[in-house]
Amino acid sequence: QVQLVESGGGLVQAGGSLRLSCAASGNIFSINFMGWYRQAPGKQRELVAVIRSGGSTNYADSVKGRFTISRDSAKNTMYLQMNGLKPEDTAVYYCNLEGVPMTARHRTFTYWGQGTQVTVSS
Repeated sequence: QVQLVESGGGLVQAGGSLRLSCAASGNIFSINFMGWYRQAPGKQRELVAVIRSGGSTNYADSVKGRFTISRDSAKNTMYLQMNGLKPEDTAVYYCNLEGVPMTARHRTFTYWGQGTQVTVSS
């Protein structure tokens, strides 16, 4: 079974930095893309950044120039480097993966991590 595990969240002062990690494990045949989402209290979950299988990336306007998404394909691990953090970045950050499992290669599945809390104090 495919599992995603996030790490790296915590409490940081405004202007500080954090790096989130997401490790994917299980019988994965292929990965279409991986991304980071976040959900703040009272708000819907929003896309923060995505990295596709070919390596191209996209970012939400609110984080462009501050966040960087990357991956280590050999380890099925994705990272989100967050610099210049603002109180508005406070949210639970979720790792997301769309891929094809070894046990069902005829279809794709979407997987989610458990989330990691990022809190930015003013």
